Amino acid sequence: MKRSILCMLVAFFSSAMIFMPAFASDCMLQIFGNANMDDRIDELDIAYVEGIIEGANVSTNLSDANYDGKIDDKDIEQIEKIISGEETNITVIDESGKTVTINEPVERIVICHAMFAEVLRSLGAEDRIVGIPTYMENYTAFYPDLSKLPIVGGASTPDSEAIVSLKPDLVIVWGNWAENLETDLKDVAPVLRLTYRPFSTTDQDIMTLGYAVGKNKDAEKLIDFYQEPLSLISSRISTLSEEEKPRVYLEYSDYRTNSEGSGNHEMLLMAGGRNIASGITTDTSGTPFVDAEWVMKENPEIIMRRALKTDASCGYDEDDTAQIKALREKILSRPELANTTAIKNGDVYCFATDISTGLSYWLGIVYMAKQLHPDIFSDLDPVAIHQEYLTRFQRLDFNLNEHGVFFYPAEAV
Repeated sequence: MKRSILCMLVAFFSSAMIFMPAFASDCMLQIFGNANMDDRIDELDIAYVEGIIEGANVSTNLSDANYDGKIDDKDIEQIEKIISGEETNITVIDESGKTVTINEPVERIVICHAMFAEVLRSLGAEDRIVGIPTYMENYTAFYPDLSKLPIVGGASTPDSEAIVSLKPDLVIVWGNWAENLETDLKDVAPVLRLTYRPFSTTDQDIMTLGYAVGKNKDAEKLIDFYQEPLSLISSRISTLSEEEKPRVYLEYSDYRTNSEGSGNHEMLLMAGGRNIASGITTDTSGTPFVDAEWVMKENPEIIMRRALKTDASCGYDEDDTAQIKALREKILSRPELANTTAIKNGDVYCFATDISTGLSYWLGIVYMAKQLHPDIFSDLDPVAIHQEYLTRFQRLDFNLNEHGVFFYPAEAV
């Protein structure tokens, strides 16, 4: 599998010895049974556990495939079952660092964030979703069928009783939201916490969910697909000096920017831009407020505004560019920024939330890279890549030449 983005190598060891196998890859899959701590569970893990039993290899926490506190032949049996898809349960370490045991097969899933629906549909497992967060019922263009499913409350404030009534086998929550959910669902279903942020953890989160629903091969195909354009972008951006990367003011809302800790900041850097707000850490969310004087002083070459649903109707649910155009013109007409390079040159762009959240962060990177460096990415077609993703992985009958507003002005990409 292609890897241009390093996954965070975070492991918990059963011994005090810090150990890294010579054949470990860039992305470590946090599933018990991944004995050699690479990006998948395969015959190499069987060989590694055999080496532990024989005393030739050092035991790691993930070597205990059946999670019973000891390393023996039963762990080899569990790994063999995971490889063949015949396991009766699987134990993972989720994004919160919590150990979660999931009974197989997983046939009923409640999701508390729309991004999990996007991933599950990419894996061909959307038919297992039985409950969705409240706001997802409005995403009728992107989720024409899933948006009609039963509602289980807000993404950060799910309704435990509503979840229980759906009799799920698994509940997936974003990050540390709804901290009481494990307690509320203790005797109902395991709670799996994933984030797909920063982007360095996306591969491992997709693979974790892929193994949990028996779709690990489909997860590999998805990762390979989006890593291809990202690898291309990373390779070409690496040849640029810092001075060749444009200085960008990222705007989250009026004079609120994106800095370190935000997904849009990460997108910009990966697309080959320099964020003028790098280093501003006054806001833990990564979206600190600034003022016009600061923006004028920093004098950005480009301004990019993420168009929230409250700013302008755009994304999959909008075909008319009127609102996103108005948002751009509002920024262009700010008298206090009239002397900045970005405003003078008309280099102001707006992009939809739909290509800058959850799994779709990677799409935002592709669109941004094309606009930031049109010369070195003359052969990169964001719309064509986006279309293939929708058709092949989301299995949507959605023609981007006729529907949707994602980046404005569109001719920039």
